[in-house]
Amino acid sequence: MFDTMTSTKIIGAFCGALLVFMLGKWAAESLYSMGGGHGDEEHHAGYVIEVEGGDDHGGEQEQGPTFEELLASADVGKGAKVFAKCKACHKLEQGANGTGPYLYGVVGRAIGGAEGFNYSGSLNQVGDTWTPEHLDAFLANPKGAAPGTSMSFGGLKKDTDRANLIAYLDSLDD
Repeated sequence: MFDTMTSTKIIGAFCGALLVFMLGKWAAESLYSMGGGHGDEEHHAGYVIEVEGGDDHGGEQEQGPTFEELLASADVGKGAKVFAKCKACHKLEQGANGTGPYLYGVVGRAIGGAEGFNYSGSLNQVGDTWTPEHLDAFLANPKGAAPGTSMSFGGLKKDTDRANLIAYLDSLDD
């Protein structure tokens, strides 16, 4: 059969291949980890998308039209352009989850209700349903509206951008 030296070489080759496989897996997970969705932030390596306004998370807002007035006069075409900031993580096709949940039919959907997406419990504090008002608050400052969310997007600072985006998302399931 095999002598001792041949057996040792075979076992050594197997152990070496296993070690290379395990180190390769660890390196790949470290480099390309996208986390499990909008969940535990400390284990999530996402991408920060810079938006106009830098790190300004609120403060005094200028007096202007109410959100309801903005939504009533929202431009769906402009909302489609604003969605370009979202499409790196979200898809519009029903059931097609990406890094974030699909957004088809999101207006009026239960919060955490996208089939097949693993949400964190932090979204429960936003509300029960994605109403235009809940979406507006979340899109303005995701981490402020749902502390602990792994959504690394800084938010949409312009009220008109949020209203246009919500109108666009609401128009998709007509």
